[in-house]
Amino acid sequence: MKRIIECVPNFSEGRDKEIITAIVEAIAGCDNLAKDTWVKVLHVDSGEAANRTVITFAGSPEAVVEAAFEAVRTAGELIDMRKHHGEHPRSGATDVLPLVPVSGVTLEECAQMARDLAKRIYEQLGIPCYCYEAAALKDTRCNLAVCRAGEYEALEEKIADPERRPDFGPETYNGTVARSGAVNVGARDFLIAVNFNLNSADAALAHEIACDVRERGRRAEDGTLIPGLLKGCKAIGWYIEDYRIAQVSMNITDINATPLHVAYEQVCKAARKYGLEVTGTEIIGLVPKRVLVDAGIHFLKAAMQDDPAPVGEDQLIEIAVHSMGLYDLKPFIPKEKIIEYLIRKA
Repeated sequence: MKRIIECVPNFSEGRDKEIITAIVEAIAGCDNLAKDTWVKVLHVDSGEAANRTVITFAGSPEAVVEAAFEAVRTAGELIDMRKHHGEHPRSGATDVLPLVPVSGVTLEECAQMARDLAKRIYEQLGIPCYCYEAAALKDTRCNLAVCRAGEYEALEEKIADPERRPDFGPETYNGTVARSGAVNVGARDFLIAVNFNLNSADAALAHEIACDVRERGRRAEDGTLIPGLLKGCKAIGWYIEDYRIAQVSMNITDINATPLHVAYEQVCKAARKYGLEVTGTEIIGLVPKRVLVDAGIHFLKAAMQDDPAPVGEDQLIEIAVHSMGLYDLKPFIPKEKIIEYLIRKA
């Protein structure tokens, strides 16, 4: 079995196409740098309102790690965080940099690669790094939200505090940090980044729905925690100017505990409490094939009174696409969004 890992860095830039092109070229330039190593850019997903771009690439571990380093270097040179604004939370020019095991590699191996990469980024580029999820060096930093707390604007204060200082970084705030911010370097299993579109422009209502469904829930007036409905899910509500709608923006970090179709149905149910409807779904980046196949099976069974006749994978994927409105905002092309289809071509 080939040793393959995936990297899904998120960059705090989605409007300047020249910058994104330069980062993509830096990643692609690491293909075949050494014998039996390769890397391939699988997908580029830019959000104008969020001012954020997700670039997915995969390959042999050595090449992917080198490509990730070059991507961080390029982003640090071209993106000035002092001038950056966007809807999505962020703490640096390269905001998150997760390594994901695909085949022939364990999550623990990816975690060690992530830690080594974070150390190298700081030592060679001067860009501070937090290590999160499986790569976390502190238990409290397993949660990305803890590492990114306060976002870019809080970095000067966090660097001055030994308890909140990056895992690899300076003891004092400097010009490099001011320009590049901090990178959150991690290792994790497959994650689904998804936005649920609402028939409303009210970001406050979207936030209420997000609080109802996300695992950590919300705080009651007396300070007690009311847990949410979906395990392994993080969510916020926002308004997207490009589409003139509000969305529930969600990361499903445990697709075994909460499949995509379960999250979709729970968000639909929560939205109806506020008199709203989910009009469709927007998947950011790539998605594993089984996520859509399982969704197709679920919706097919729900539509049939008796056990449905067996259908092929392509039909099940089509059922999932239509049932969740994955085409609501833009075309959804499975061969361009399903990770297995893209890696197969590599």
